Amino acid sequence: MRKRALVVGLGIAGMSAAIGLRRAGWTPVIVERAAERRTGGYYIFMFPEGVQAAADLGIADHLHTRNPEWRPGGNSWSVDRRGRRKPVLGLLDAPSGLAAVLRGDIEAALWQGISGDGTEDAVEVRLATTPVEITEGAGGVRVLLEDAGTGKRYREDFDLVVGADGMRSSVRRMVFGPDDDYLTNWKAMICAFQLKEQVPSYEASDSIIVSRPKRAMWVFGLADHAPCAWLTYRTKDIPDRFAGPSIEQVRTAFSGMEGEPVVRHVLDSLEQAPDHVFDSIHQVKMPRWSKGRVVLVGDAAWCMNTYSAMGSSSSLRGGAALGVALQEHPGDLAVALDAWEAGLRPYITKQRRSARVKQQRFVPSSRPVEVLVSGVLELIRRGVHRRLAAEYTTAATATASSATAP
Repeated sequence: MRKRALVVGLGIAGMSAAIGLRRAGWTPVIVERAAERRTGGYYIFMFPEGVQAAADLGIADHLHTRNPEWRPGGNSWSVDRRGRRKPVLGLLDAPSGLAAVLRGDIEAALWQGISGDGTEDAVEVRLATTPVEITEGAGGVRVLLEDAGTGKRYREDFDLVVGADGMRSSVRRMVFGPDDDYLTNWKAMICAFQLKEQVPSYEASDSIIVSRPKRAMWVFGLADHAPCAWLTYRTKDIPDRFAGPSIEQVRTAFSGMEGEPVVRHVLDSLEQAPDHVFDSIHQVKMPRWSKGRVVLVGDAAWCMNTYSAMGSSSSLRGGAALGVALQEHPGDLAVALDAWEAGLRPYITKQRRSARVKQQRFVPSSRPVEVLVSGVLELIRRGVHRRLAAEYTTAATATASSATAP
């Protein structure tokens, strides 16, 4: 009989793990506490590792990317305190190989992957369902599940439980212990949402950066979609930041900057947005990602936080790698999980460490750091833009030549 796995969470980590499990010959069942599948979502970078993992999972053909076409002079602008704009190194300029997507683009591709294509069975998904109790026995894991719609509780047996339910994972709390044992507080907040329209006087696909010490606002331009806004700020009183309405908290954090046109447009757009993400920034640090027949993946296991920009790529890679490890060690789950973690942990550790450096670019801690980061990026930008301009000119010349050829 095929082994069964319960996957908790219908996000990127959960669906990636489910596809990996199915490829390894397992029968995954996904439970999701929400009553319906999420769509949309904010702007995400996919690094080459994530793009490769998408190919490994067989979803690359379903994945819609939204990289703007590069223009001479660039697509990204930094706006100073006087409202003056200057070209700046865009996050898509370097390193090469990044793909711009919405979170919903990745989840839509994964959804097609778990839905089956005639050659593979669709993965069973139970919405509005959560695990209430997880008990491991000699031959498997017994899980008490609850249907939120009916209130009904029932027990079911699995050979493996995969916790893919995010930074504040309920699976982690039930099996490994309280959040405080693993969450590292970075004393910063994030707010992200989709704009209805671009900031006036900018091109539709432009990216805009308004960066000040301890607070920053980014607008990410896309090729075929309205831009996304990403606001972040440093703070010492994380608990108090959840005491009142989130929009009010964000406006307070950016007080004194409302006179700047970009800031004013973004804050006004936040008021009109149908939904937004507002959360504190943490990292998850665990000495081990599995315990018996329970394993954590994605943010539940190793959340590197939004400054790393590697969350989606690492979740895709983690799910693909889990499937490979189970395929290579079909008769011994413990050995498979050990091999999976040993192969993945060095990569996760490296990316987690880099997040501190990246944070200074996204939201500098002081004015001297702001000036230093800006100067370094300007030196890099000049070299990158010379290369991109040469490539652009070569491509334009080739196109013109082919158009005039007899």
